[in-house]
Amino acid sequence: MAWTPRSLHRSLVPLAAAPLVLTALTGSAYGAIESRGLEAPHWLMDLHQGEFGPLNLEPYYSVLLGVCTLVLVGSGVALFVRSGRKKPS
Repeated sequence: MAWTPRSLHRSLVPLAAAPLVLTALTGSAYGAIESRGLEAPHWLMDLHQGEFGPLNLEPYYSVLLGVCTLVLVGSGVALFVRSGRKKPS
C-alpha cells in the first residue's frame, strides 16, 4: 500500500491527538476545580504533566506535545495544499 497524505494523516491523528486532548482535559478540570476553592486531586496534575503511574514521561512530555502538534498541523497543511490542486480531467 502506498502512503498518501490522507492515509498518513488518518494514521497519525489518533496517536498525536490523544496526549493533546488528555492534557487539555486534565488542565481544564484542574483549573475548574481550583477556581471553585476546592483542592484538586494530585493525580489530575500528574496526568496533566505526563506522569502515568509507572510510566513517567514528565521530562519528555512537553517535547512530545510539541511534536504531536507539529505532526497534526503539518499533515493537515499537506492535505489542505494538496486539495487546492486541480484534479486531472
